[in-house]
Parts: sequence; C-alpha cells; structure tokens
Amino acid sequence: MSQPLPLSGVVITKNEGDRIARCVASMIPLCSEVIVLDSGSTDATVRIAADLGARVEHLDWQGFALQKNAAIAMARERWVLLLDADEWLEAPAQAELRALFAGDIEQSDVWLLMRRTHFLGHALRGGSFAKEPVHRLFRSNIRHGLRAVHEYLDVEGRTVRPSRIVLEHDTARSAEDYWSKLQRYAALWAGEQQAKGKTAGPLRGWFAATAYLLKNLVLRGGIVDGAAGFRFHWLHARYAKRKYDLLARSSAG
Repeated sequence: MSQPLPLSGVVITKNEGDRIARCVASMIPLCSEVIVLDSGSTDATVRIAADLGARVEHLDWQGFALQKNAAIAMARERWVLLLDADEWLEAPAQAELRALFAGDIEQSDVWLLMRRTHFLGHALRGGSFAKEPVHRLFRSNIRHGLRAVHEYLDVEGRTVRPSRIVLEHDTARSAEDYWSKLQRYAALWAGEQQAKGKTAGPLRGWFAATAYLLKNLVLRGGIVDGAAGFRFHWLHARYAKRKYDLLARSSAG
C-alpha cells in the first residue's frame, strides 16, 4: 500500500452527509492528515468524516474565505490540498498527484487542478465548467483574500503552474437546490458590489445572460452536452441576470 504524501487535506463542511464520504475517502490514501472543519452540521457529516479517519474540528461560520483560511491554518504539512465537500479525486487523478510529489512539486507555490463539473449525473464536456483551472494545491502559508462569495486564493507574487490532475465536481443535488444556491450567491455578489460603490443599469442583466450563453454554448462548445448542458448553462445565465438585476435594484433605490 502506498504511503501518504506530506500533504494536508482540508475541507469545510455543514450538512454534507450525503457527499462528504466520497470527498474524504479520495484524500485519505494521499494525505498524511485530513482536516474537516465543520460549522455546525446537524446531519451525519461529522460522524462519517471521523469514521473515515479525518480529524474533525468545529468553528462557527465565518464566511467562505475566513472559514477556509482557518482550516488551512490547522494544517501540519507544508502542502495543502483544499477540496469542497462536493469534490473528489478519481484514481487517475490520485496517481497524477503522487507523480507530481515524486517530481516537480517544489517547482511552484501553487498548482492548478483542472476541475470537471458534473450536473445531475452528466459530466460536462463543453463550456467553461468542463475544464476549469482552480487553485487547490498550494503551500500551507498561502491564504484566501476576503470576499463574500467566490473566494479567491491570494497568489500575488507566487509561482503558479498547471498540473494534469483532474478534480471532479458534483455541483448540484437537484436543479431546484442548485438554483437556490445561485440565488444566494447572486445576493452576496450584489451586496459586495454595492458596498464598493458599483452600479448597474436595468438592461445589464440581459446583456450578461446573453453573453454567458453565447460564450458557453457556442464559443466553448457547451452545446455538445445536449439537454443536460443546456439546463445547466440556462441556470447560470439566470444567475448572471439576477445578480445584475439585484445590483440595478439597489442602484435605483
């Protein structure tokens, strides 16, 4: 059996009992430790993660960036693999990660993983979400910049290189649940933009939605995913429209 890598696996959770096992189980063989920072789950999340061998800690919800930063600060190893509860590494990706540690790992501060989104059982083959570079493997002294939604790893002054590691992402429990999540993100985004003094006109949302569909269905080939792909991208087009509609509403007020 292969030995764990000098790597801390990190994930933040709240009520992820239906999918945390797949995430943690994909990290346990790779990482010398797996840390699950929970913010008050009322389902089986904590028990499942602990039974799989993760170290479970608790912190009341601080917001995405602060919560992830707190989890990273708990890492004992020099390198961190940060996953969301709805993400996991298949066997080929695990092998690529081992190969990276056997070779070039120290040649960069941050390694990009290529995230492939699954939507209601369908792995997307086209559009921006079929092959999305994300900062998930990095030195443990790096932190996220503070932002209400779509938090970002602060890589200023750091070396960032691509890897061949594919990260799987099962983004939605249902179309309705996913739309509810996108609406929450839209409200957070609009509030953040308003706080910065940004404004939007009444037609900005329509332009954003149209541009999104053209980019993802046509220019980036999302049409190859058929009905499942169209449904996914339609929800994101609605999200693009909604966030600007909310900003326009606050601007008018």
